[in-house]
Amino acid sequence: MATVNPDVPGDGAVGPVPGNGAVGPVPGPAGPSRSARLGRNLFAAIAVGLGLGAVILAALLLVREVFIVVLAVAAAVGTWELAGALRRGAGISVPLPVLLVGGQAMVWLSWPFGLSGLAVSFAVTALASLLWRMREGAAHYLRDISAALFTAAYVPLFVSFATLLVVPSDGVGRVLTFMICVVASDVGGYAAGVMAGKHPMAPTISPKKSWEGFAGSQIAGMVAGALCVTLLLHGAWWLGALTGAVLVVAATLGDLIESMIKRDLGIKDMGSLLPGHGGLMDRLDSLLPAAFVSWLLLSVAVPVA
Repeated sequence: MATVNPDVPGDGAVGPVPGNGAVGPVPGPAGPSRSARLGRNLFAAIAVGLGLGAVILAALLLVREVFIVVLAVAAAVGTWELAGALRRGAGISVPLPVLLVGGQAMVWLSWPFGLSGLAVSFAVTALASLLWRMREGAAHYLRDISAALFTAAYVPLFVSFATLLVVPSDGVGRVLTFMICVVASDVGGYAAGVMAGKHPMAPTISPKKSWEGFAGSQIAGMVAGALCVTLLLHGAWWLGALTGAVLVVAATLGDLIESMIKRDLGIKDMGSLLPGHGGLMDRLDSLLPAAFVSWLLLSVAVPVA
């Protein structure tokens, strides 16, 4: 998500980070350049973001099962990136083969078996991780297993709630509502942060995230939620606005959670797969918790017929 990461000490970022509700740039002796205001590689970030959006839309609108393939790939790449970040930043070794296989089971078994399939596959992944790690002895066993369970929950478990979103007959509308609200949150936060960001929201976690940016995220997210729930799911507009508002909070907290993880590990990005964004996990940070929150809220606001 970040091009110049403000969340790593010494990064020296002065411009806003796209989608982060950034505080406006801090003038230096000669003032910041336009490129500094827009980020290190904004155009690459926009191109990659549009490309990812096109893939997701094509998968949703053609055959819903193809969307599950996209989710499965995202879960595998995200798990691989997080495992690599844990290894680079803290020397933590997680049972990657178990997590990759278990992650695929979570995503795919959620389609026919729902929450039961997800719960059983997560439990089996946890047990297999406990057994797999025993081969390396007792040293750092608890540390590595804790990281493994965190990885399994943070990436494939949360991704699987997007599978649960698409399962109902109106699943395409549910997934679009979820993603459009999160994208609207990013765009609204970025625009408001660049134009008016002055008051940092969490200066010790993400110094460039501002309360003004968060307000922009809320406005954009509530409008997007009201429109999506009304037009795509035939629900009440006020339920849509409420859904959008809560999803903005979830997406913002998702950003901050990954910022905390990267700060703790002392790394800049989770990976380097996506130009202008870092790794795929740097794009998934706001989407992961929002997927669960979307499934929960929409199950209540617009019950499946």
